[in-house]
Amino acid sequence: MAEPTLRLVNVSKSFGEVKSIQNVNLEIYPGEVVGLLGDNGAGKSTLVKIITGYHDPDPGGEIYFHGKKVEHLTVPKARQLGVETVYQEKALADKQSVWRNIFMGREIANRAGFLDVGKMRRETQRLMTEHMGFTSKAVNPETSVRTMSGGERQGIAITRALFFEAELIILDEPTMALSLSETKKVLDFIASIPAANKSCIFIDHNIFHVYPVVDRIIVLDRGMVAGEFRKADVTLEGLIDRLYTVAKTGKMQQQG
Repeated sequence: MAEPTLRLVNVSKSFGEVKSIQNVNLEIYPGEVVGLLGDNGAGKSTLVKIITGYHDPDPGGEIYFHGKKVEHLTVPKARQLGVETVYQEKALADKQSVWRNIFMGREIANRAGFLDVGKMRRETQRLMTEHMGFTSKAVNPETSVRTMSGGERQGIAITRALFFEAELIILDEPTMALSLSETKKVLDFIASIPAANKSCIFIDHNIFHVYPVVDRIIVLDRGMVAGEFRKADVTLEGLIDRLYTVAKTGKMQQQG
């Protein structure tokens, strides 16, 4: 079996007397999409902030990327390791063009040290055609992001992460407030991630969005992993039953 892209061992995080997450163990492998489910307060946000370097875990917790233990993970270090996060519709600069959003903070320069605007525009056009599915000439690299739909914006953010060789893409409720057609576009983008042999954590409250595109599902409840299983081993109806059991008891119903 391949080495996990990410492995957490006994990761906990406390804020004073409050234990946000407790003894979380999980592994994310290359080429898979893992759904992370849980109600508000389950610990999803805290877990993501630990993975992305915003928070240090409590003493005793361990973080591994590609089999190597990482001490004192920071946001820049997490990015160097290939961690990219897409937050709902806040991932882009609305007043800027598509090409500026794709290369923001990572602009391409020519040999003289000046921005190579032509190359960035051409590369954006290629990405729009080959990865984002834009075929109409009405939308081009100079199009302002604010004129685009929510699903198109999320597609740009996900494509940007893939272009810059992200190893682990974290999607934080990317379908929130989107229409049904726009949600389908985003789910199609998510389903394409394994083809690039990248890893993805898909965080959402809506099991009907998560289930079709993931390989595994991890359920958090009150800061602990309440259940983990492969989608191939449970139907959607069975998953709903198990989530109901978690909500009532805090424990995942055993699969029979």
